[in-house]
Amino acid sequence: MHPHVQAWLCATLAAMTMALNGYDSSTFNSVQAFTSFVAHFKKPQETAIEPNLLGAVNTAYTCGGIVTGFFLTPTLSKYLGRRLCIQIGCTVVVLSTFLQTFAPNIASFIAGRLILGMGQGIALPNGPVYIAEIAPANIRGMMMSFWQMWYAIGSFIVYWIVYGISKSSTNLGDWQYRIPILCQIVVPSIITAGMFWCPESPRWLVETGRVERARESLSRTRIPSDVEEELGAIVAAVNFEKAVVDSSHKWWTPYLTLLKEPSLRRRSLVALFINAGQQSYTTLVYKSVFSDTNTIFLINALYATFAIVFCLSCTWLVERLGRRSLLLIGAVGQGLAIMIVAVVGITQPVDASGHRSYGVGVGIASLFFLFAFFYKPTWGATVWVYTADIFSTDVRAHAISMSAQTQSVVNTILNQFFPTFLANCGFYTFFFFAGMNAILFVGTWFFVPETKGVPLEDIDSLFGATSHRIAGEALPDDKVQSANGVTQAQLAGIHDEHTEKAEVEHV
Repeated sequence: MHPHVQAWLCATLAAMTMALNGYDSSTFNSVQAFTSFVAHFKKPQETAIEPNLLGAVNTAYTCGGIVTGFFLTPTLSKYLGRRLCIQIGCTVVVLSTFLQTFAPNIASFIAGRLILGMGQGIALPNGPVYIAEIAPANIRGMMMSFWQMWYAIGSFIVYWIVYGISKSSTNLGDWQYRIPILCQIVVPSIITAGMFWCPESPRWLVETGRVERARESLSRTRIPSDVEEELGAIVAAVNFEKAVVDSSHKWWTPYLTLLKEPSLRRRSLVALFINAGQQSYTTLVYKSVFSDTNTIFLINALYATFAIVFCLSCTWLVERLGRRSLLLIGAVGQGLAIMIVAVVGITQPVDASGHRSYGVGVGIASLFFLFAFFYKPTWGATVWVYTADIFSTDVRAHAISMSAQTQSVVNTILNQFFPTFLANCGFYTFFFFAGMNAILFVGTWFFVPETKGVPLEDIDSLFGATSHRIAGEALPDDKVQSANGVTQAQLAGIHDEHTEKAEVEHV
C-alpha cells in the first residue's frame, strides 16, 4: 500500500471521531420530540418532561466533556499517546450509550449523558492532534478537512434514522427513541478496532524518546525519501522544546507555557477567537415557520445531507485558497445569508397560529442552506484545520483541548440564550449574528496568518518566534543531552545503523 494512502486511511479513521459529536448533538434534539421518550421519562403526574430536566440532559453532556477535555485529556494524551486516548474515549462512549438506551428513569439517562460527554471529551481533542501529526505537510489541510465532514455524517445518519422512524406505521414502543440512541455504538466501535491498525503519532513518539518507532511510523505514512528529513526536523524541534521549556513535568506546565511564552500566548488567543466564532444555530427557528413536525424532521435530514457535500468542498479548497482566505470568505458569505434571513423574517406576515406561510418557510430554510454552504467548509471545517496547525508538539494536545472546549462553552451559552432572544426579538435576533460575522472578518484579517503548506515544526516563525526546527538544529550537544534529547549526529548514526540492517536483511 502506498504510504500516502495509509496516511489518508488513518486520518479518515481518526476524523470519524467527530461523527460522535455530530450524532449525539442531533440525537437528543430529535428523540425528545417522540411521544415514547416523553412517556417513558416524564413524571407520572406530568404530561411533559420538566424543562429544567431537559436542560440538565444537555448540561450534563457539556460538563462531562469540559471536565475531561480540559483537565484530564491533555495529560492522558501526553503520557498514553493520541491513538490510545481515542480508543479509550470511544470505548467510554459505547458503554454510556447502553446506559442511555436502557435507562429506567431520567436520572439514569442524565448520568449516561454525563459519561458520554466524558468519553467524547477524551476522544475528540485527540482526533485533530493525531491527524495533524500523522499527515504530510502538503496535504495536511485536506486530511484535516474530513474532521468537520464526519460531524455532518453523524448528523446525517441520525436525522434520517429519526425521519424514517417518524414515518413508520409500526408501533415500536420505547424502541422508537431507543433505536436512534443505540445506533451510536457503531461508529466508535469501528474507530476502536481500526486504530489498532494505525501507527502512533511520530511526534509523540519522538517526544517520549522512541525515535526508532517514530521512524517506523513515518515509514508507513511517508514516501521513503521524505522520512529522514522529516524525522530530523521533528527531533530538532522536540529537542529545542525540551531544552527551553520547564522540565518539571507537572500537569499544569503546558498551560503555563501557553500563557508565558509570547508567541504561544498569541496563538492561544487566535485559537480561542476562531473557535468561539464557530457559531451554530438551532433548528428552533423552523418551529416559527413550519407547523408540521415531520416537515422539520425532513428539513433537518436534508440539511445534514447537503452539509456533507459542503464540507467536502473544504477538502478541495483548503490547500488551494488557504486557511485564512476560506475564513474571510466564510465570514462574508454566512453574514450576508443571516442578514437576509433577518430581513425576510421581519417583513413577512404571521398567521393566527404564529407561523409564516409555507412558501416563506421554504425560503427561510433555503437561506439556512445558503448559510451552511458558506459555513461548513470555512468556519465549520477550516477552524479545526487551523487550530491543529498552529501549536508546537509540547503543548498541542493541551491547546487543542482548550480550543475544543471553548466551542462547547460558547455553544452552551448560545443554546441557553438563543430561544429567549428569538422569542423576545423575533428575526431581529439575526442582525446580532450578522454583526458577529463582521467581527470574525475583521479579526481574521488582522490577526490570522496563513499556514498553508508550512511544516508543523516551522509554524512558530509565523507568530513571531524562531522555528523550533532551526533552533533545535542549532542547539549545542551538551544542552540537547541535558534535555534527554537525540543529537543530529546520533540521529544520523541511528539512520546509518538502520540502513545497514535493512541492507543485510535484504541480502
